[in-house]
Amino acid sequence: MGVREALITCLLHDPDQGQRSNLQPRGCAQVGIIRALTECGIPVDMVGGTSIGAFMGALYAEERNYSQIRIRAKQWAEDMTSMVKTVLDLTYPITSMFSGAGFNSSICSVFKDRQIEDLWIPYFTVTTDISASAMRVHTDGSLWRYVRASMSLSGYMPPLCDPKDGHLLMDGGYINNLPADVARSMGAKVVIAIDVGSRDETDLTNYGDALSGWWLLWKRWNPLATKVKVLNMAEIQTRLAYVCCVRQLEQVRSSDYCECLRPPIDSYGTLDFGKFSEICEVGYQHGRTVFDIWKRSGVLEKMLQDRQGKMKACDVLTCPNASFTDLAEIVSRIEPAKVAVVDDESDYLTECEEGLPDGPQDAYADFQSSPADVGSDSEDEPPLHHQHPSLASPKLSQDALTDPLAL
Repeated sequence: MGVREALITCLLHDPDQGQRSNLQPRGCAQVGIIRALTECGIPVDMVGGTSIGAFMGALYAEERNYSQIRIRAKQWAEDMTSMVKTVLDLTYPITSMFSGAGFNSSICSVFKDRQIEDLWIPYFTVTTDISASAMRVHTDGSLWRYVRASMSLSGYMPPLCDPKDGHLLMDGGYINNLPADVARSMGAKVVIAIDVGSRDETDLTNYGDALSGWWLLWKRWNPLATKVKVLNMAEIQTRLAYVCCVRQLEQVRSSDYCECLRPPIDSYGTLDFGKFSEICEVGYQHGRTVFDIWKRSGVLEKMLQDRQGKMKACDVLTCPNASFTDLAEIVSRIEPAKVAVVDDESDYLTECEEGLPDGPQDAYADFQSSPADVGSDSEDEPPLHHQHPSLASPKLSQDALTDPLAL
């Protein structure tokens, strides 16, 4: 019910279309916005994300406590600044520059063996299945593996092999870098999207019909020459990889169910993980400003009223304020059903007795109460209970009572 009746969805993602890196420190701004969400009392019924948002969203779905989210996110950010681990993870660049072992270890140390379906808040992450050329939405399975897959950028990390079917999974941003439509299809009514990506450089040099690499090399090495802005091969390939989802991104942003927040973090670069606290504060101040505007304009009040009305209409929970632990306590109080023990002197009728009419049943009872040798015309004639063993015992055995099929 929680997922289907979700009214506010916090969608964390990284639609970074300039400097592509799954280790963007700008993603730390989402921690500050989560703090603002908590302080404003905005309920979140579902969490999803792509790339760095998959990581931050998983922390929020697992912890639900801002202090713990901040501590764990900061520890991971500090771990990413280790140049020793980065150098040791370098490999011969056939598939990627890094083997992925070091990055796997850092993600696994955060989430351990947690499963997606065991999180406190319903969670999903999006990856790109390059084996089937399709989008994959993960709502169950190993949390750290699918978070890592959603952060696997081409050229940096090798694709992650899905433990379920062996398909190769890459960064979900290649196919859907703002999966608000996925949250909508899962029952979310309002989507709050946090944009922590960098902007594309549009002020590029017009070099005409042809371009000489030697000319570019001279421009870059000569300190007196006028600087030119021309994309290199890696940047061109990166932009081409994300072109397919630009239209979908604009449609979602212009939809009436998605509220997009973008904190002012463009000044922070790829290697600014050491400025974790500063970036978090920027996200927090931006979130507080936006949510205060929502309060004054009545947007937040309308969201909460719609949510409460929806929950009352469903009327599924006996106590709307009951938590999961309360439910577990109630279930633990339920006493197990007691096994009924039937006495040998039960009033239950045998199968043969039930088949007899009222009159003959009384006569049959009188006959059983009389001695077996009374009324016998001849010594050679066997008693009646010898002729009919099924009518011989006036009592049912314990096995027959407990097992009706034994009759």
